[in-house]
Amino acid sequence: MTLKLIESAALLIALCWLHALNMRHVQRQLLRKLLAGGLFGAICVVGMLAPLTLQEGLIFDARTVVLSMAGLFGGPLVAAIAGLMAGAYRLWLGGVGVIPGLFNILMPVLLGLAYRTACLHNWLRIGVWQLLLFGALVHLLLVLSLSLLPAQDFGQALQQVAVPILLVLTPATLLLGLLLQDIYRQASDRQALRESEARLRAISEASPDLTLVLDEEGRYLEVMAPDPQLLHGGAEGLVGKRLADVLAVGQAEKFMALIARTLASDSPQTLEYGLRTPAGQRVFEGRARRLDTPLQGKRAVVVIARDITDRVNFELDRRIAAIAFESQQGMLITDASTRILKVNRAFCQISGYSAAEAIGQTTRMLNSGRQGPEFYQAMWQTLSETGIWEGEVWNRRKNGEVFPEWLAISAVCDERGRVSNYVASLTDISERKSAEEKIKHLAFYDALTGLPNRRLLRDRLQQARALSRRSGQHAALVFLDLDNFKNVNDLYGHQVGDELLCQVAERLRHSLRERDTVARLGGDEFVVMLEGLEIRAEEAASQVEQLGAKVLEALRQPYLAGGHSLFSSASLGVVLFNDDQHSVDELMQRADLSMYTAKAAGKNALSFYDPQMQEAVSTRLQLEADMRRGLQSGEFLLYLQPQLDQQGGLTGAEALVRWQHPQRGLLAPGAFIGIAERCGLIESLDMQVLGAACELLAQWAQQPHSAGLSLSVNLSARLLYQAGFVEALQQTLQHSGANPQRLKLELTETLLLADMDEAIVRMQALRGMGIRFSIDDFGTGYSSMAYLQQLPLDQLKIDQSFTRELPGNPSSLAIVRAIIALAQSLKLEVIAEGVETRAQRDSLLSNGCLHYQGYLFARPMAVADFAAADLFRPRLAESL
Repeated sequence: MTLKLIESAALLIALCWLHALNMRHVQRQLLRKLLAGGLFGAICVVGMLAPLTLQEGLIFDARTVVLSMAGLFGGPLVAAIAGLMAGAYRLWLGGVGVIPGLFNILMPVLLGLAYRTACLHNWLRIGVWQLLLFGALVHLLLVLSLSLLPAQDFGQALQQVAVPILLVLTPATLLLGLLLQDIYRQASDRQALRESEARLRAISEASPDLTLVLDEEGRYLEVMAPDPQLLHGGAEGLVGKRLADVLAVGQAEKFMALIARTLASDSPQTLEYGLRTPAGQRVFEGRARRLDTPLQGKRAVVVIARDITDRVNFELDRRIAAIAFESQQGMLITDASTRILKVNRAFCQISGYSAAEAIGQTTRMLNSGRQGPEFYQAMWQTLSETGIWEGEVWNRRKNGEVFPEWLAISAVCDERGRVSNYVASLTDISERKSAEEKIKHLAFYDALTGLPNRRLLRDRLQQARALSRRSGQHAALVFLDLDNFKNVNDLYGHQVGDELLCQVAERLRHSLRERDTVARLGGDEFVVMLEGLEIRAEEAASQVEQLGAKVLEALRQPYLAGGHSLFSSASLGVVLFNDDQHSVDELMQRADLSMYTAKAAGKNALSFYDPQMQEAVSTRLQLEADMRRGLQSGEFLLYLQPQLDQQGGLTGAEALVRWQHPQRGLLAPGAFIGIAERCGLIESLDMQVLGAACELLAQWAQQPHSAGLSLSVNLSARLLYQAGFVEALQQTLQHSGANPQRLKLELTETLLLADMDEAIVRMQALRGMGIRFSIDDFGTGYSSMAYLQQLPLDQLKIDQSFTRELPGNPSSLAIVRAIIALAQSLKLEVIAEGVETRAQRDSLLSNGCLHYQGYLFARPMAVADFAAADLFRPRLAESL
């Protein structure tokens, strides 16, 4: 009988195992309770299938143990389900013991629930003695319930089962209670662990820091990152990998050293390191702590890494700002009302005020009065709209001296967006301004004769056209070219020729009226503009003839130049106008044609424009047609003129173009460039030259002796401003494979002045590819210093008109020095063209010009000749 009860109690082990699986794998609480109730009920039913049977309908099993534990650990729902299943089956069995049987189902359920309630209120606890007493109580009541049987059955049942029930089922209750207590404690621990992990993960994900768990071998065990961009790959992709698999060797070694220090120390260890991530180069501050419990059998550390890039950059900016504040530029900081808070040493040197004198004053103490209120209103308007202002200002030093400065102001805003401070940097540009004035003079006046140059002439001619239209009076444009001037240069040299030109200029001034304009275009070409002539064309022409005769007579007189007595005459071409129907270019073209007519007539003559001169235009049109054909058939050839440094080393070449005309032979640029510009072929010609230059650069790059050479190419205004030019040049470079950094584009000042802002935009786009820039014929035009500062320039080229006069002409020498000083202040390279003598080269070198180009070294030559380095380079060395 006892063994039968023990067999029934053995079902409790299966109950515990199945219930443990239910608690571990079923996460939904309601489903877990329903399954638990069914499990407890099923065990009761199974127990009643093989019970201890005293007689038909009187059975004993371990259901009281199961149901009491269902009430204690499962709660009302579990106990109710189990009780209903057991009760239903017991009713179905029937027999004399059905009433006690049902009582022994309800009684343990209620006692279990009562025990549970007492534990929840901390009146009782679940322990060994408590469970033992609870089991004894349940089964004592079970024994007493036998009194519900008929009297004849009660005695027999009490005698046979009372002692086995108390001896077997009471300890079984204790055992099942302890097992279930352990199961529920493990489930509670697992739930607490899951909740703890969830909290930890939520905290980690909410934190901006990167969390790493690494073992002693540098293997990633766990990775939590709020931003995947801070990792080399996803967090899951890193787990299982070693540091050496992910990081560079140096970085991996730093981390391994950190792990070693952390494992050997009881205190946290730190490491600051830089790392390239998908978000770019970042800086991290890592803090590592040893884990007391090994993970996967190995010692491990946890590393919390914080992205401190912004802080590091801020500190770097702060240090840079501190250094910059003590730069050579004057610096000052004001409050929002422009009261000075701080100045640097350079400011004191520029202004003459000490820091103590300046601090506390407003910036109005520096005002010179040169600029009116409207200037400052515009300045503050720009500052309020954009937060920055930059420009030229005239300020006053402490000693009263007014001086020009370049001023840059930046507004500093607080966290609410309101201006809190202004930071200003200022540079004394007195010397630069002086150089600018010199160059400004060069922009409008011929450096040799002091006469107005082409640009000033065009401006005055434009005004004369408008005035003539309003007044009805005629004006005249006279082109003057000296006859046989080239012979003077060839026989006596350029210095004598220049002296002759100066005397010609002086005679022209004295021969004409004060209101007339005398200009020099270049070489031996002069232009005279006569205004205020008669309204009738015949009378105006008569006036011109009289003045022309006076000029011719003056120029026929002998000259004394360089100790030589010289004779020279001139040819004059005249065009009359009294309206603005003809453009400046058309008037100059007609005067030029007339001048050539005078030369053809025997020189020392004056010729008026004649419509028959259009025959010359027809010739030009034929040349245009030839040029179109020549561009298609490859008649334009690349020629190179070497460029050298001060040691005679070859640094590159200027790319020039020659036209191999089928009938006229080899033509220099002067014979066709003007035509190309007039007929719209200059862009095609320039692109053809650029294409050939890029192909040549790519070939040079294959040869060690030429790989470092650069190639300068002249660029026309039309091509620079042409839509799509930047993209076209980029395609040319890519197609040829040429290195853009070896290509240098030469631009004239006149070209840039056409549309300076657009030129800057296009030049910056080309600079972004690596292309360099040089201003050609520098000094013959005018470039504002403000624009020069904005242009992405690399080089200034001194015009040959200045080089030719060195070293004997003080004026040219002063201009050359000014250009070199300006280039040095702007950190630009300087190269001189037209170097023909050693004396010119030595003068340039002594004044700081280190790059040269000219006949002293080599004439322009074909590419094939240039490539013959074994013949070419020795001649260069000998010339030096």
